Amino acid sequence: MNETWSGVDAYFNGALAPEARDLEFILEASAAAGLPAISVSPAQGKLLALLARAIGARRVLEVGTLGGYSAAWLARALPPPTAGGTLITLELDKHHAEAARAHLAHLRLDDRVEVIVGSAIDSLAAIASEKPEPFDLVFIDADKPSNADYFARALPMTRPGGIIIVDNVVREGAVVDASSKDPGVLGVRRLVDAVAREKRVSATVVQTVGSKGYDGFLLAYVNG
Repeated sequence: MNETWSGVDAYFNGALAPEARDLEFILEASAAAGLPAISVSPAQGKLLALLARAIGARRVLEVGTLGGYSAAWLARALPPPTAGGTLITLELDKHHAEAARAHLAHLRLDDRVEVIVGSAIDSLAAIASEKPEPFDLVFIDADKPSNADYFARALPMTRPGGIIIVDNVVREGAVVDASSKDPGVLGVRRLVDAVAREKRVSATVVQTVGSKGYDGFLLAYVNG
């Protein structure tokens, strides 16, 4: 079945996401640098870009940079820096951050992307303390046990009408196991409980299959 999913992804990507070819070098260079192969798929990257454009995003916050693949998709969807296009992406691992900076510079996107190295919780607190202009879109794709904490820190910095996306929440269906001891599953369930109680957002989860297997993402709309 996974071969079918991957084949379908390849068909649609070839037809509808030709720009993904420009970004393939990030995946290849990331693999050569020893980064884990956990970037979003081309179809998922294109979806992020379309969502950013659909809401007219100028300011984007990303938690989890890795090699900069999803950041590149998002940055390309933003207006130029002269029109306020800005992406701040947070990465714990210095090696990953250095690779991402190089990849984004190669694409000439480094003028609108800032890579911040360190604990995402600490970085989010530091950003909040600066009272920044609200973000239009937040993409959370980092360590799953901390999802709820990242969401809680990002929500007050996201404008009404903005969206927050959290990746990898289905966990191949394991999320439904209330007795699971898996840290990733526990982190997702804690996130879902928190979002369900949060009156400031309306949310849903979309299950996905494709080249990355069976998973899904949570999408939350920040109410006006």
